[in-house]
Amino acid sequence: MGEKDYTRNPSNLFEQFKLREVAFNNRIVVSPMCQYSAEDGLATEWHFVHLGSRAVGGAGLVMTEATAVLTEGRISPQDLGIWSDGHIEPLSRIVRFIHEQGSVAGMQLAHAGRKASTYRPWEGEGLIPEAKGGWHRIVAPSPLAFAEDHAIPEVLTPDGIREVVRAFGEAARRARNAGFRVIEIHAAHGYLLHQFLSPLTNQRDDDYGGTFDNRSRLLREVVQSVRGIWPERFPLFVRISVTDWAEGGWDIDQSIELARQLRPLGVDLIDCSSGGTLPHARIPTGSGYQTAFAERIKKVAEIPTATVGMITAPAQADHIIRNGQADLVVLARELLRDPYWPLRAARDLGYTNPWPPQYLRAGPKGSPARSSARFEKVDKP
Repeated sequence: MGEKDYTRNPSNLFEQFKLREVAFNNRIVVSPMCQYSAEDGLATEWHFVHLGSRAVGGAGLVMTEATAVLTEGRISPQDLGIWSDGHIEPLSRIVRFIHEQGSVAGMQLAHAGRKASTYRPWEGEGLIPEAKGGWHRIVAPSPLAFAEDHAIPEVLTPDGIREVVRAFGEAARRARNAGFRVIEIHAAHGYLLHQFLSPLTNQRDDDYGGTFDNRSRLLREVVQSVRGIWPERFPLFVRISVTDWAEGGWDIDQSIELARQLRPLGVDLIDCSSGGTLPHARIPTGSGYQTAFAERIKKVAEIPTATVGMITAPAQADHIIRNGQADLVVLARELLRDPYWPLRAARDLGYTNPWPPQYLRAGPKGSPARSSARFEKVDKP
């Protein structure tokens, strides 16, 4: 990382950002957002249009939804998967299109743990019975159900832990073969890796429970498994919930220490979210409510960060980057409302922006064709 000063950042939302050998044309990231539209884990036409349209819209990095490394690691039966080589080709088609638009394609690797085998949000709540397409094997660090309508999970055995570590590594190999240039390991939102991190969900008394080092052991092993396969020239992200928003749970101080552990293992950026461990945690949501977490980890742990959570306005996103609070801004629901938000943001902030040549006749006067793939400041009239 060199001698970079992490206390200040003169950059802006549309300045190029580089990690390892991957350059992002701007600081805007499409957050991993489950679409619940896969078939046996396979990407469908919906994924092609959903992810492809955000690349057309000009985001610097387009992330897949949480993509399961094992069949039982899916949140729902309709989740995207990467547990077999058969998943590679449908994803490759999407990746090629994203890269043709000048965006970078990234994949989030995940295992849902005790929050697996649940209904799609618009179909119901809680565990899906096997008779309706669910599965019986729900695993977690400890036999604690997420909620009353969820099953008590099986305790993950040492052999099961090794299988999870192996599966993340194999998933990284498949992601590489599909053409992705960024991997993010999902260790947030109450899913399996977060379940091991949090004292609220991890009550083990072996090498994977109890102390901070033991609770973070599985994530470190997963990072090492992925980094051992993932090309050195490509960056590796880890998404964490910086706090459980609950007494006795995971918190900012532990997150800082975790970031310090992960950086020498080859992690290039910490994607800072929060919550997900408890179903009824009281979370003080509001505009940019998680940005302070990203800022503190960036400055104290001296590692690049991304921030997510109710970032909606172009000036807000630009302010985050200009003030060095984070290196990337991750948008979720705002990009569901407006896939072309980056194009609008560049216009509103006074930048020329590369438009798809097919759409140039509708772009602001002077907009370059996307082949230039750069954003340049212009004077507002």
